Amino acid sequence: MGLNIKPLADRVLVEPAAAETTTASGIIIPDNAKEKPQKGTVVATGNGKKDEPLTVKVGDTVLYSKYGGTELKLEGKDYLMMRESDILAIV
Repeated sequence: MGLNIKPLADRVLVEPAAAETTTASGIIIPDNAKEKPQKGTVVATGNGKKDEPLTVKVGDTVLYSKYGGTELKLEGKDYLMMRESDILAIV
């Protein structure tokens, strides 16, 4: 499917995971109460900075800061463009 976008420097394009629609006990969560996901999949990466190579790669599942990144809509899907420093962990 390849997106036609190449992040620059230490930026990473992440596809957020879908927001939870039910609680663990089965209660349905209405749209206005859903929390933004803080987990997603890396779909594109930049080349890193001269002295700081990127540690994430395409396909990694990552956790990122709650308000990290800039929301983008590409080919009808939602993505987040963020610096690698906004990524907290690879899971």
